[in-house]
Amino acid sequence: MELPKATLSQWGLIRLRFCKHRLAVASLLLLVIFYLMAIFAEIIAPYSKDWRDLNHAYCPPQLPLFSFKDGVYVNAMNRHVDPITFKIYYIEDRENRIPLSFFVKGEPYKLWGLVPLERHFFGVDYKAYVPMSESDLKKIIVPTYYFFGADKYGYDIFSRIVYGSRISLFIGLVSISITFLLGVSIGGVSGYCGGWVDNMIQRIIEIINSFPQLPLWLALGAVMPADWSALKVFFAITIVLSLLGWTGLARVVRGKILSLREEDYAVAARLLGASHYRIIFRHLLPGFTSHIIVTLTLSIPTMILGETALSFLGLGLRPPIVSWGVMLQDCMNLQVVANYPWLLMPVILIILTVLSFNFMGDGMRDAADPYASQ
Repeated sequence: MELPKATLSQWGLIRLRFCKHRLAVASLLLLVIFYLMAIFAEIIAPYSKDWRDLNHAYCPPQLPLFSFKDGVYVNAMNRHVDPITFKIYYIEDRENRIPLSFFVKGEPYKLWGLVPLERHFFGVDYKAYVPMSESDLKKIIVPTYYFFGADKYGYDIFSRIVYGSRISLFIGLVSISITFLLGVSIGGVSGYCGGWVDNMIQRIIEIINSFPQLPLWLALGAVMPADWSALKVFFAITIVLSLLGWTGLARVVRGKILSLREEDYAVAARLLGASHYRIIFRHLLPGFTSHIIVTLTLSIPTMILGETALSFLGLGLRPPIVSWGVMLQDCMNLQVVANYPWLLMPVILIILTVLSFNFMGDGMRDAADPYASQ
């Protein structure tokens, strides 16, 4: 029996309204799939991020097929080079079928760099392709399979997209954590103290917002030393995005606290001798937590797009780091994109991720007012 809405807590009402927003729920499920893919990248990816086969450079995507006789398979691709233009092209060999299967043995790896494993979620079933013993299997050339195609170096685009999702997705979460601390703290102090403190903080926010973001990103990205390690560059990009993204949240928090600081419970807390810190973070902020979450949710896509833009222009993350923005560096040549459009596969993932965050944020924004009419 469904409980009456009057008996539900605030979060219960928010959850109830959010579940009725089908597009937001679908977006949340898609984001969960993407983040699980990033967490278990070693298992999901059929190859490692550094695996490559130069004999299959620019191999087009191979879509899985199914038949009752062979199960799931892909047709092999025969590589050819045009003798006049030297353009690489492939012809599908429908007589040579490469069987696919789930949880197959493949290239050894360490899950999260700790647990040694060999099983991959999906890949080529080598034993079904060549019914020999394992000792004989090592002496032959095994087939390769490219779900999203290959780039100019023979890297598997699908595997690199899976590994790149770790940086491209989690850089948004790390950045938003720093943004949350700066926005809530500075915005809370600005709204609670008022006076000259509020004026000074708001003028600083206006100065930061007056800078055009893309040129400022480029300038800050160019400052990073070229000899920095991948880890240093990752945290530098995170800090850059955070220092530019906290102003919106700070103004939301300031506006809410300005309307709540004169409420009876806030005045009572001050009369009882509660500290300013306790009044802000214990009494005022919990009153609009849902609004903060909505603002943060809608800010994550900006962080992801910021990393992608910097990496695409070569001023953010750099090879051998793998991210969606780094992968798009191969798309700067329009002629290459026209001949090999599957190099734009990371763009599809970026669009899906950004849209999912936006739709989920819209659903949470609608659910943040749980007493509104249905």
